Amino acid sequence: MRVLIVADEKQKQEILLKKTDPAAELIFAEDYLKGNIDNYDALFYLTQISPASVKKISEKPVFIGSVIETLEEQMLPRNFTKINAWPGFLERPLWEAVSGNTEAASSIFKKLSWNIVFVKDGPGLISARIISMIINEAFFALEENVSSEEDIDIAMKLGTNYPYGPFEWQGKIGIENIYLLLNKLSLTDKRYCIAPLLKKKYFETTHLA
Repeated sequence: MRVLIVADEKQKQEILLKKTDPAAELIFAEDYLKGNIDNYDALFYLTQISPASVKKISEKPVFIGSVIETLEEQMLPRNFTKINAWPGFLERPLWEAVSGNTEAASSIFKKLSWNIVFVKDGPGLISARIISMIINEAFFALEENVSSEEDIDIAMKLGTNYPYGPFEWQGKIGIENIYLLLNKLSLTDKRYCIAPLLKKKYFETTHLA
């Protein structure tokens, strides 16, 4: 089993933390064009890529990092599976996925000794949507002077046994990812309306960038 993985350095380090079948060969690259996909059993393309380019890659199983856009919206071929490649999610023992071919995707994951669960094809999958919502509520609480960022993080970790507090999560995931997901979800569900303080931080951050 040979798998080509296009990933940035953080994604690479998270994947290397996973328990992988010793018989599986993981080859990391900055661009899939530097390796002939025909020599591999599957491709994991976790960095940014345009749908127009990604469709031309291969008929073999292709896994892409796509949290906000759905497979249906991207009109991707049946051999594509989308996963959450946000910072902090790749190192998890269980990956959420949406696939056009669950049988082929499951086979690849089984050979890698990785765990996968298939979910509905919606923005944010499940974990990213829930965590983004929690972060949003934390910004509402901060804006209302309920407590400080540090205390809110401590309270959430002690009270819910989360590995990170909401502001720690926001720093790890990135304010842009959180904002763009919440913005899309809020178009059809008012529960995801963005906290003014989170929105302010997003525009300040993107403006400085």
